[in-house]
Amino acid sequence: MAEINIREDFPIFRDNPSLVYLDNAATTQKPSCVIEAVRHFYERDNANPLRGLYDLAQRATAVYEDSREAVAEFIGAAGPEEIVFTRNASESLNLVAYSYGTFLKEGDEILLSVMEHHSNLIPWQQLAVRSGAVLKFIECGVDGRITEEAFRSALSSRTKIVSMTQISNVLGVRNDIRTFARLAHEAGAVFVCDGAQSVPHIPVDVQDLDVDFLAFSGHKMLAPMGIGVLYGKKALLEKMPPFLTGGEMIEYVTREGATWAELPHKFEAGTVNAAGAVGLKTAIEYYRKVGFDAIQKREEELSEQAFDVLSTIPHLHIMGGNTAKEHNGIFSFSLDGVHPHDIAEILNADGVCIRAGHHCAQVLMQHMNVPSTVRASLAFYNREEDILRLAQSLSTVRRRMGYVE
Repeated sequence: MAEINIREDFPIFRDNPSLVYLDNAATTQKPSCVIEAVRHFYERDNANPLRGLYDLAQRATAVYEDSREAVAEFIGAAGPEEIVFTRNASESLNLVAYSYGTFLKEGDEILLSVMEHHSNLIPWQQLAVRSGAVLKFIECGVDGRITEEAFRSALSSRTKIVSMTQISNVLGVRNDIRTFARLAHEAGAVFVCDGAQSVPHIPVDVQDLDVDFLAFSGHKMLAPMGIGVLYGKKALLEKMPPFLTGGEMIEYVTREGATWAELPHKFEAGTVNAAGAVGLKTAIEYYRKVGFDAIQKREEELSEQAFDVLSTIPHLHIMGGNTAKEHNGIFSFSLDGVHPHDIAEILNADGVCIRAGHHCAQVLMQHMNVPSTVRASLAFYNREEDILRLAQSLSTVRRRMGYVE
């Protein structure tokens, strides 16, 4: 991968060559082609998709549905009818919890891992309150790993839904989704996968994993904010009631009731984010142009460098595994005697963008007995220079806070 050419594809780096952006788990920067695709839609194809019979509306519908086809192919769905466009992964997970959740009853069990992002925790908490179902958690070790034995022991004949992240947004640990989905199915449960941190970084094939649902966000994979995806197996989506109701998700309406549109439109009420979908398709095309093999290789190299460098900084403690491979480009850490927010402010003064806080994973923080951390997260467009700048700044934090080493 020609690093300098990749950087030139991103206007934010062209205009800010010294910017060190290491908050990619929160959102990624956007290449020119994605920005241009959104602009082109609004300048040339803007109309309300799925509604008008005139040429412009037909064109808007075509590019919107083309985007759905691209997403289906990208994640290995059986067909575009299994792809529901949402605003983000949070909305996708809420859709499953509210819609599929109507099938749960008192005493049923919902199984989560202790490392889930709040987006994959709170919807299930609320479902448990509504339905009388019981929420259970699978514990992880200090390295973040969930063993097959721990997973099996948490399953029961009452488990109806298992929902788990593929890659932790705090620890970077990668869960064995294929195995866990198989075990969930053997127990009679459906498996929901939060792919927000995995789809942008590793090849994800939903049929190979055999997950029942997969949620991810466009903005974490070079696409615009405000476009997300829910994949669901067709047979499950067909029997689920709509999540939101209103325009375009109906087939026929009378004073007394309504019938729903065919998949996936019964889950896409109101005016859709067509420009966002177009941007997501263009982001997928960009991924294919660069190549996932090259992207993975680059991110693995950067992860190795980051882990090696961070491990040498006195008083710095990395949460999770003891090797770079276990972190998948996500490093959460603490620095003795310094609050994470102070670390973030000092790094910001040095032009280094990182995240500080609980990272929407307070249950995991409680499990690890850590109130908050600093997180640096990588993408393939990052440079070795970014990691060196991060390390150089971190090595001065304690001194700048008044500590005498």
